[in-house]
Amino acid sequence: MRLLISTGEVSGDLQGSFLVKALKEEALNRSIELEIIALGGCRMKSAGAELIADTSSIGAIGFWEAIPFVIPTLKVQSLVDELLKTDPPDVVVLIDYMGPNIRLGNKVKNLQSGVPIVYYIAPQEWAWSIGSTGTTDLIGFSEKILAIFKAEEEFYAEKGGNVTWVGHPMLDTLKELPSRKEALQYLGIGSEKKVVLLFPASRSQELRYLMPTLAKAAALLQAYDPSIYVLVPTGLDGFEEALEKQLEQYKVVGEVLKSSQVDKLKPYLFAAADLALGKSGTINMELALNSVPQIVGYRISRITAFILRKFLKFKVEYISPVNLLMKESLVPELLQDDFKPESIVDLAIPLLNDSIIRKKMIDGYERFRSNLGESGVTKRAAQEIIDLIMNNSREI
Repeated sequence: MRLLISTGEVSGDLQGSFLVKALKEEALNRSIELEIIALGGCRMKSAGAELIADTSSIGAIGFWEAIPFVIPTLKVQSLVDELLKTDPPDVVVLIDYMGPNIRLGNKVKNLQSGVPIVYYIAPQEWAWSIGSTGTTDLIGFSEKILAIFKAEEEFYAEKGGNVTWVGHPMLDTLKELPSRKEALQYLGIGSEKKVVLLFPASRSQELRYLMPTLAKAAALLQAYDPSIYVLVPTGLDGFEEALEKQLEQYKVVGEVLKSSQVDKLKPYLFAAADLALGKSGTINMELALNSVPQIVGYRISRITAFILRKFLKFKVEYISPVNLLMKESLVPELLQDDFKPESIVDLAIPLLNDSIIRKKMIDGYERFRSNLGESGVTKRAAQEIIDLIMNNSREI
C-alpha cells in the first residue's frame, strides 16, 4: 500500500506525525507492507514518512499575507500533479491545510484515477461561513471524512457526506504532568516565580502581527509583578532570533525555547505555567487539556480583514477551538483592534491572582474535555484509512 498524506504548517505536521505512527502500527498488525509519502515537515519525516516537499513553513491566513508563499506553493503543486499522473498512490489523505488541500482533492477527483480521498481534520465549516453557502466542496471529492468534532460529523452527515467521528487526536497525547515543583526545577526557574507562556507564532506573519503586542503585554505584566518569568516556545525552526529580539526590545525578562526542544519540554511548561498568552489554534486545545489558564488573541492585516468582512461575508462566532466547540466564551478572545497590550493585561491580572476566576476556567476545561471523545483517536483513523484502501482494492 502506498499513501500520500498532504498537510502544511506546524500543527498539520504534528497531527500528521501522529497519524503516520498509527498507520505504520496498524499496517504491521495486519502484516501489510506500507509506504507513506508526504507533504509535511520534520515531525512527519521523523515518524517514518518519506517527505516529498516540506510545507511546514508554507502557510498564512489571509490574502495579502499569502503572497510570499504563492511561488513555493505552486512549485509543490506542480510536483504533486506530476506524481499523481506518473505514480498515483492507493489513497490520498488530506489533513487540515484548507486552501491547498481543497485544490488537491479536486485535482485528484478530476483525474478520474479512482484514487480514494480521505479528509482528516477537515475545515471547521460547522463553525464559520463564507458568503451565502458557507461551505467548501470537500464532500464532492472525499470518499471518507474522519471528523474530530461531533459537531463536524453532524454537519457533514446532514449534507450527505460519508463521515465518521473518530474524536480529537490531542486526546492521544495526554500524559500525566509532573508536579509544579518538579517542572520548575527541570526548567531551572525559582519556586517564587510566576510563569507566563507566550505562544505567538507558527506562521511568519504572526511574528509581525502578534508577537510585538504579546511582548508589550508581558513587559507590562512584569512591571506590575516582577516575579513573573516569561517563556516563549518557538513554533517553527528559524523563528528564534526574531522572538529574542522582541523580548530584548521590550525588556522582557525571560527566554525563548528552541523549536527542537519544545515537544520534549511541553509537559514541564504546562505543569509550571500560571498563564498562557497566545494565538488561536491547536495550542488553545493543548492548554485546555492540560488545565493552563489562557488568553487568546489574533490579528490579520487590515486589507484582509476588510475583504473578509465586506466581500466574502466571513462570519465566525469565536476563533478559539475551545470556544467554538463549547459555543461559549470560556477563554477570553481579543481580535484585531481589540488585541492590545493593555487589554491583555486587564484580563491577565485576574487570571493570575483570582483563584475563583482561574477555577471557573479550569472547570470549563473539564466540560470541554468530555466533548472530545475517547483516546485511541489516531488508531481509529488509521483503521478507517486502511479499511478504505482494502475495500477499494477488492472492488478493483
